[in-house]
Amino acid sequence: MNLKLPYLFLLCFITFSNASAQYTEMINTNRPGGSQGAFSVGTNVLQFESGISYGKEKHNLLKTETNGLAIDYSIRYGFWKERLEVSLMGEFQSNKVTDNRSSSAREYSLSNFKSNTLGAKYLVYDPYRKRDLEGPNLYSWKANHKNQWKDLIPAISIYAGANFDFADNPFTPEAEAKISPKLVLSTQNNFIGGWVFVTNIIVDRVTTDFPTYGYIVTLTHATNRYFSVFLENQGLKSDFYSDQLVRGGAAALVNGNLQVDLSLTYSFKDTPSKFYARAGMAYRFDMHNKDEFLEDKAIKKEKKEEKAKNKKQERKDELNLEDNGEQ
Repeated sequence: MNLKLPYLFLLCFITFSNASAQYTEMINTNRPGGSQGAFSVGTNVLQFESGISYGKEKHNLLKTETNGLAIDYSIRYGFWKERLEVSLMGEFQSNKVTDNRSSSAREYSLSNFKSNTLGAKYLVYDPYRKRDLEGPNLYSWKANHKNQWKDLIPAISIYAGANFDFADNPFTPEAEAKISPKLVLSTQNNFIGGWVFVTNIIVDRVTTDFPTYGYIVTLTHATNRYFSVFLENQGLKSDFYSDQLVRGGAAALVNGNLQVDLSLTYSFKDTPSKFYARAGMAYRFDMHNKDEFLEDKAIKKEKKEEKAKNKKQERKDELNLEDNGEQ
């Protein structure tokens, strides 16, 4: 299937506060979309994200109609470094299928885990930290409230995980139990006006006979401090399953640690066609007690040069004092 972007704008990473830091005063979650943002939850933060989906699928070639129920979940924990988080993500699917290929319809049920992935994400590059340290432009209000070319430089993170697939699973490509790798490159741009743009490049199950390659692009807009809407486009390419999905929905903060959301998913193909509605929530246990000062190498270099410059000036002043004393 051709993985073109039929619709450019879509979304996923919901955030209601300044996402340029790892830890935020309000919950920072990947829901309700399917992509991963570049930033972690913050050190000593344990976060649960889950949702329940119900929808219909129709396969024109196989002449089947399916009522599907799915439960997705994610457990995220930040430790050691602000840039690092570990996570367990997965989805359980239960389908009731009606086969219409004969004169009398046949019904049967399928249920199993579509995915179970244990992994870690690390923030490789954070362009916003240096900007925060530089502070606002004290001479131009306009410069601080408009998008600039440097805003196109995204934060970048790398995710590496392992899929744990069960044997005789109708939702996974391998007949036997299998452990396979998953890699995700995530980028995130935070634009003025409450806009967040996230992209994911995904390489999945490459050690199996059915590797999957894909992307997700997500556009989120926070209309105010407590409410956000999103659009998202996802493409999947595999000999086992390929698809083009569009999602859209909204999320709202109940309090600083609790978020609820609603979303819809629609597919562009008819083998099968899909339409799902999903409701979910995210909750965090905030045990964060220390802000880590994230510095880029460039900032460290600047500080080192400034320190050397100061020492040089101090030495120069000492020499001047000595010369004056001799005179």
